[in-house]
Amino acid sequence: MTEHSQDKTLDSTENATKGKKYGEKTVVGRVVGRNKTVIPEEQVAQLAQIHCTNKEMADFFNVPLQTFVDNFRDIITKNRELTKQRLRKAQLDLALDKHDKTMLIWLGKNILSQQESPIGEDSSQVLPWNIEEPKDTEENSNEEQ
Repeated sequence: MTEHSQDKTLDSTENATKGKKYGEKTVVGRVVGRNKTVIPEEQVAQLAQIHCTNKEMADFFNVPLQTFVDNFRDIITKNRELTKQRLRKAQLDLALDKHDKTMLIWLGKNILSQQESPIGEDSSQVLPWNIEEPKDTEENSNEEQ
């Protein structure tokens, strides 16, 4: 990104504050919307990496939400996925390198589908109820005779 800046001291303009220096710069980025707003791709990437919402980013750049999303969908998606990958790696490092028991349990439940009280596939079936007549009764009655 190339920026050129030129300092000027403004005395009699509306937005000028006494003693403040103002300058101009050239912004390199995508031109979007009816107002031809120039939005730097690097800034969009940084905001997407910290998971700002699309509305927050559109408001930041002062462009309509749909216009922003249509023009930066690729950058937003890529950088949000990058953050998820970095977070996943950090979690795995914490669990495996530092042996954090809480993180090991959490990852086991979420990645390996482990459960605290395992339920087998057969547990949803009703157990059979068998009533058999005791064989001893017949034998006992024969012995008595």
